[in-house]
Amino acid sequence: MNSAIEPATKSPESTAPRIGYALMAAMVILTCGHILSNLLRTTPAVAIDLMAADLGSTAQKLAALTAAYHFSFAICQVPIGVALDRYSIRNVALTLFAGTIAGAALAALSRGPLSFLAAQLLLGMATSGMLMCPMALAAKRLTPMQFGLWSGLILSLGNAGMLLSSSPLAYVVEHWGWRAGFWIAGAAALVVAVLVMLIVPNDRPQQSQSRALLSEMTTVLRLGVSPLLRGIVILAFVSLAVQIVLRGLWAGPWLMNVKGLSRLDAGNVLAIFTVALVIGPALSGIADRKFGQRRRLLLVSQLLAAALFVVMALGGPGYPLAEAFGVVFMPASFDIAVLVSIGLLVCVQPLIYAMTRQVTPVEHTGKALSAVNLSFFLGTAVMQSVTSPIAAAWGLPAVLIAMAVFLTVGTVVFFVLTRPPAAPAA
Repeated sequence: MNSAIEPATKSPESTAPRIGYALMAAMVILTCGHILSNLLRTTPAVAIDLMAADLGSTAQKLAALTAAYHFSFAICQVPIGVALDRYSIRNVALTLFAGTIAGAALAALSRGPLSFLAAQLLLGMATSGMLMCPMALAAKRLTPMQFGLWSGLILSLGNAGMLLSSSPLAYVVEHWGWRAGFWIAGAAALVVAVLVMLIVPNDRPQQSQSRALLSEMTTVLRLGVSPLLRGIVILAFVSLAVQIVLRGLWAGPWLMNVKGLSRLDAGNVLAIFTVALVIGPALSGIADRKFGQRRRLLLVSQLLAAALFVVMALGGPGYPLAEAFGVVFMPASFDIAVLVSIGLLVCVQPLIYAMTRQVTPVEHTGKALSAVNLSFFLGTAVMQSVTSPIAAAWGLPAVLIAMAVFLTVGTVVFFVLTRPPAAPAA
């Protein structure tokens, strides 16, 4: 258990092999898929009201349908993990890009809730490995110390996709409609797929392929519930979920419907929030190197983020914080400050991936990372499904408070399960 919760032993920098430009280029190109994944999953935050009206639904019902993206995304982590350990990462990536192009086109052509649901399912499956492809390449080619740094860079760069779904997407929606956003994403996926063919090496795993697929898929699930990963998986279930559900679904309606901002103004605020989400993963890696207390760092950062969710909710109309300041609701500048703070605190995925990489044999790297990723996005799907009826029944402040509770419980359980074993009595 200690190896899962203590910082990795760092060898001198000079002993680590240099990372070639070709490998760096391959990791960056593959990360472009994660950028597109973030763009596609966060599009409803800016356009869900227009999408609902166009598709003959309500915002709450459409929000529930978008959870299908995360369910299919999560379920596909098991076969993706096996594929990344059995086949060429390039071929896996190209298959995923083909599905993304088809899913974006289907979303753009949707005429009702059913076709939109089908598009969400296809997009979830197609983008399910967009993060794992560069992560698996980095884990297989880099030392643990180099992987810790590059996992943060991959996540930071990938989170830039959410910048595209803030002010730029709001502009596209205002001028050309929400369907244009999906057409643009599909065209971008085609361009990146061509770059993957040209730049990413077609390496094949060295391990034997004799094991049955079902056996390897079972290994993904066994790794996820193993004592070494159990606490990490539980934290993963809530940590990314609160980030994606807030940024990808409820932050836009909160700013527009509760705080009265226009779509473009809300998009600008979301852009600022997204900058924090881009910076956050890199900062978590720096903090890990500086303080070396990974378990405590995760505990403190996630509990502070949970507290800020509650603070944001209490600034809503009729809630105590707004009443204490004698206003109808706290101004948008208050929400910007809280959102930025949440973004910097909640982006701890590099630490979770680094823990996973540290305790897993290299031949199971893809499966172990996918087990954690399964928890990340299954938690996102569950939280998105749970918060939709909460929003319909009690409003958006209740959604923020509920997410704070989920994050607090998951963090405390993580801290308990990753407690180091007591030293034997003398």
